[in-house]
Amino acid sequence: MSHEHKDGCIFCDALQSPDNPENLIVYRGEKSFVILNRYPYTNGHLMVVPIAHIPSIELLEQETCIELMQLITTSIKVLRSVYTPEGFNVGTNIGDVAGAGVASHVHFHIVPRWAGDTNFMTTTGMVRVLPEELCQTYERIVKAWNS
Repeated sequence: MSHEHKDGCIFCDALQSPDNPENLIVYRGEKSFVILNRYPYTNGHLMVVPIAHIPSIELLEQETCIELMQLITTSIKVLRSVYTPEGFNVGTNIGDVAGAGVASHVHFHIVPRWAGDTNFMTTTGMVRVLPEELCQTYERIVKAWNS
C-alpha cells in the first residue's frame, strides 16, 4: 500500500501539519484520521480518511478498513452528542464519474441531517448558509471527541 504524499492532495497536505483549526484534523488513528470538511453541507460535516493515499476501498488493508468503520461509528456518536441531528448521510464517492472531489484518495463523508436543513440558497445562490463558523465547529467536535 502506498503511503507516499501526492502533490495536490488535500488529505496528504493536512497530515503534514499539526492538528488545529487550520488543518481541521479532529483525530488521528494508526491507519486513518477524521477531518472536518472545509466546505461543509451542514455543521459538523466530517470525513474519515485512510492515511494511505489509495483511490478505492477494495485496495485498502483489512486493518485500515476496520479502523475506518470504527472512526465512522465514533464520528456519528460525537456528532449526536454535539449537534443532536435527526439523521445522517454516510458514504463515499469512488472515482470522478461518481462525484469524488478527491478521486485519488478515498474518504467517507459523515453528514448530520435535520428536517428542513436544505433550502433555496444552494440552488439559486450557489452558496450554503451555516449557523456556525468552521473554527467553532472544530473546537466543539475536538472537545467532544476527547471527552
